[in-house]
Amino acid sequence: MHEARGESPSSTGARINTTHTLSQAALPRQASIQYLPVNLFASVMGISGLALAWRQAGHQFGASPLVDAAISSIAVAIFVVLCVAYAAKAVLHPSAVRGEFLHPIAGNFFGTVTIAILLISSVVAPLSSRASEILWSIGAAVTIALSFTIVSRLMRGKVDAGHSVPAWLIPGVATLDITVAGGTMPMSWARELNLFSMAVGTMVALVFFTMIMSRLIHHQEKLANEMVPSLMILIAPFEVGFLAYTNFFQRVDAFAAMLFYFGLFVFFSLAFKIFKRSIAFAAGWWALSFPTAALCNAALHYAEHVRHPAMTGLAVALLAFLSGLIAVLLFRTIRLAASGKLLAPR
Repeated sequence: MHEARGESPSSTGARINTTHTLSQAALPRQASIQYLPVNLFASVMGISGLALAWRQAGHQFGASPLVDAAISSIAVAIFVVLCVAYAAKAVLHPSAVRGEFLHPIAGNFFGTVTIAILLISSVVAPLSSRASEILWSIGAAVTIALSFTIVSRLMRGKVDAGHSVPAWLIPGVATLDITVAGGTMPMSWARELNLFSMAVGTMVALVFFTMIMSRLIHHQEKLANEMVPSLMILIAPFEVGFLAYTNFFQRVDAFAAMLFYFGLFVFFSLAFKIFKRSIAFAAGWWALSFPTAALCNAALHYAEHVRHPAMTGLAVALLAFLSGLIAVLLFRTIRLAASGKLLAPR
């Protein structure tokens, strides 16, 4: 009967199997923890930066310490949730984590985890100096290890020029953040570690910034829309560098001022390019938060030094902008999670 219809049993089976495969492929994949993006740790960075900015505002302008305490609590809570969730991803889907880490672009976002640890160490400092010191020590160790791994990987050569994106700066900025969070740590060995971190972070950020700018200027292929918010990372080496330098040396001099002002210039240069309705919201938008928080904290510290009304006004405006930005990002992320799209395959 199969021969009369021009089909063999094997071809019929193949047809059925193919149809089954196609129907399975056509089904939408459900949200899963394996799709949790590591760059979501940037939310902890941004919220922690906002908490530290309000702490500084309390010192300078008498803002209520309850604001800092509330934002700090949110930062710590989100950090704990993300650590548990990403640990579950590592246990249940190790190949997904491995693929993310080895990816030439996504792998750099593991620096957001180490920076989050360092910033949380500063957030909890008023509650427990011991906890702050332990977290900072852990954060410093994993940050240096990650920076070494990422830089070593790139120095093997044969790197596609199209992969020179702002995310490359994250490991270098993470190393600078060691000094931002621990410039005044009391341990006897902390001073040399902070100097080492500033040296490595400065040179890595300088080299990578040059490569990224060269790519943006000369490469014909533009950044994908979902990568556009990460352009704000370009201001991070200068503003984080300002905070690291002033925190370690405990002074604001002309060199520190130049770092601050150049980062401010880059911020205004990029703002009109990034804030567009045409770019759909995704977890990658959190890349805006920490560089902006670094700029806000730097502006507050610089305003305290120069004591000029214009600079004070700028610092307050940046604090208001940062507060609004974090509120919007948090609201939209919660809405994205509620819809199931946050953990959906991309």
